[in-house]
Amino acid sequence: MPDYTVTFVKEEICVAVESGTTLLEAEIQAGIRPDAPCGGQGKCGKCLVKLLDANGVEQVVKACCTTVKEDICVETFDQKTALRILTKGTGNPISFSPSVRKKQVWLPPRKQQNQLTEWERLQDALKEPVMPELHQVRLLSQMETGDGCSLTVVHRGLRVLDLYVSEQEERRMLGAAFDIGTTTIAGYLLNLETGEELANASAINPQVSFGADVIQRANYALTDGKALTECVQREVNVLLGQLCKQAGSSRKDVYQISVVGNSCMHHLFLGFSPNSMVHAPYQPAVRDGLALPASACGLDAAENAEVFLLPLIAGFVGADTVGCLLSTGMGSQEPLTLLIDIGTNGELVLGNRERRIACSTAAGPALEGAKISYGMRGAKGAIEHVEVREGQLHCQVIGGGKAQGICGSGLIDGIAALLELGVMDESGRLCGNDRVDGVEVYWLIRPEEGQPGVFLSQKDIREVQLAKAAIAAGIRLMMETLKVTFEQIKRVYLAGAFGTYLNPDSACAIGLIPSELREKLIPVGNAAGEGAKRILLEEAAWEEAERVARGTEFLELASLPQFQDTFVDELEFPEKERL
Repeated sequence: MPDYTVTFVKEEICVAVESGTTLLEAEIQAGIRPDAPCGGQGKCGKCLVKLLDANGVEQVVKACCTTVKEDICVETFDQKTALRILTKGTGNPISFSPSVRKKQVWLPPRKQQNQLTEWERLQDALKEPVMPELHQVRLLSQMETGDGCSLTVVHRGLRVLDLYVSEQEERRMLGAAFDIGTTTIAGYLLNLETGEELANASAINPQVSFGADVIQRANYALTDGKALTECVQREVNVLLGQLCKQAGSSRKDVYQISVVGNSCMHHLFLGFSPNSMVHAPYQPAVRDGLALPASACGLDAAENAEVFLLPLIAGFVGADTVGCLLSTGMGSQEPLTLLIDIGTNGELVLGNRERRIACSTAAGPALEGAKISYGMRGAKGAIEHVEVREGQLHCQVIGGGKAQGICGSGLIDGIAALLELGVMDESGRLCGNDRVDGVEVYWLIRPEEGQPGVFLSQKDIREVQLAKAAIAAGIRLMMETLKVTFEQIKRVYLAGAFGTYLNPDSACAIGLIPSELREKLIPVGNAAGEGAKRILLEEAAWEEAERVARGTEFLELASLPQFQDTFVDELEFPEKERL
């Protein structure tokens, strides 16, 4: 039996919990979705809440480190700021040819076909030996077809997804595509009769309450994977409802759903244990593309709706990367191309239609604001760009108001600016700056009345160095493996939100991307989401995804003898002329 009651004042929610439950766990139980990038280890300080006792005394504490020992009132800090989530992407032209078809057929009066079963009458009208399935046979058996009638049949190949009397109703034929990222989820609703995108929507992945990166979530899932699966399936289902509402459609009009995500998100969405991915040799439970009933994935759509999950490449190079390869056409083109998808996890692919290698880099969540003193995601109040003008820093804030923190693109600009100003050397050491609580810092925006200020600390810089070194080392080691030069790489695709909002000059200035590739950078937006859409809009895309995934080799960076030396070399920043 629960021992105590936790009351969340702002939300007007009370939950009963057992003694010893942390406030972070109580927030999750209450459906509040706290931000906990460190996975509740007490390291990031992002889960702060205010305790209110009966005497009016207030105390700010870390929710993950505070256990419930009595009835308590809690005030959460505002986490409702809308994130800027990228839903747009670019890709190769699509040859519109969906695998699902809608066909109107006439069933002659039964007396003219007295030797045929009801299902055989349907097969005869369709001129295709479609397979009988329980729900569809049940529907057909209940229809008044004896005197002949016109039926509308929705089918994929020999599988009937829906059928109804044409004169009685008309249904749209829709598909939904989802890109389940570690931090965000983007969804799209498509008209499968015209190819038109009818709506898009996005949300924070509710799994952020269990940790910012895939390793933290995978480890959590080893003890309670059900919680992670249920929360992400529920959020995708909510987004599906929002998409249908935007388009003025019914969920029952959605016959196909495609899903991409990295290998860990793929497993957690399906309820697979990530055990095999967190232990050597770090392989997924399944690599193949999957076609499943929507109901098996917790999604409310048409009765026989299908969910397509793109194939994986390796333990930490997943279906999102396959989606990128699919949408950019990289797997079928001759020019040597580098794909960089920097998110909470960083995936890289180098090659062309003849040969491709992929790797996963431990970029960590620092480039999305986690583990950074004033780090935050790309939302209102985040510094998104920093530049040096006449020796002074100028910060651009999302929404134009006062700065509350700094997001990934601003972080890269900020580090580049410190190099340009000469207040930080190539090793990343801050030189003769201010101190806050004994820690050396550099103020991007100094505190003033009504403005708390935002700084970068020495620790923040080290976090960025680790992330950028992992990515830069990955690029160089893939080039060594394929024995290619910078000149031979004809283009560099930057995928994802980070790649879209990133200032290329800053990325090259800090060595995140080699400066030799600066003029070859091409932002492609949410290429993974575009790949998910392509699966629904182009029948041949499914086989292409399988071919591309099977034909992409995985390079295990940590197993290379030169990895450690290359990584250490890339920790330093490039030399830069000072102002």
